[in-house]
Amino acid sequence: MGEMNQTIGWKSRLGSFLVQCKRVWQVLRKPTNEEFKTIAKISAIGVLIIGAVGFIIADLIKFITKIF
Repeated sequence: MGEMNQTIGWKSRLGSFLVQCKRVWQVLRKPTNEEFKTIAKISAIGVLIIGAVGFIIADLIKFITKIF
């Protein structure tokens, strides 16, 4: 009995997921050139910030390990 409920739940979740995917697919559109450039700039800035933070943390760890 429990196995049957799991099968129904699995099928129901899959159906719901597919309905949501279809809804998103209908709303999608290609970004304008300006939107694409803005997204690319923001993403590049984010990557640079994360890289800088990682570099600073790595340098701090090296500095601290040399002291002790």
